[in-house]
Amino acid sequence: MTAKTWAYEDFVEGASLDLGTKLVSAAEIVEFASEFDAQPMHLDEAAGKASILGGLSASGWHTCAMFMRMLCDAFLLDSTSQGSPGIDHVKWKKPVLAGDTLSGAVTVLAKRQSKSRPQLGLVSMRSELFNQRGESVFELENTGMFLTREAAA
Repeated sequence: MTAKTWAYEDFVEGASLDLGTKLVSAAEIVEFASEFDAQPMHLDEAAGKASILGGLSASGWHTCAMFMRMLCDAFLLDSTSQGSPGIDHVKWKKPVLAGDTLSGAVTVLAKRQSKSRPQLGLVSMRSELFNQRGESVFELENTGMFLTREAAA
């Protein structure tokens, strides 16, 4: 097995990790909504414009899914991740519209080694996504579980 770049020890409190960018297309908004959140503002431009969202907009759950993909591509797939016990906070702050380009970062808030499983570290993170205008559209706080480098060897 190839050693993973990111283990528990590599997360530094206060560090910010870039998530890259993601262009959001109308087709993917409609595709996701058709299967998972079939509200009119996620399926039709006219319905979106008639809503308080101002246009065809991604479901909040779609925004979460796009964030997760960005997180995976940025570092999670190259880490000793063992999952997460859950999300502490998620907020959809502004609509994500067709044609938006998302960018974002993860900030490491705190970390500690598990008392019951010393091979496992818990990393508290705050993540935020922005649109191309620099407006915050999404924030999330959660804890990730990562193996220590020794346990992953």
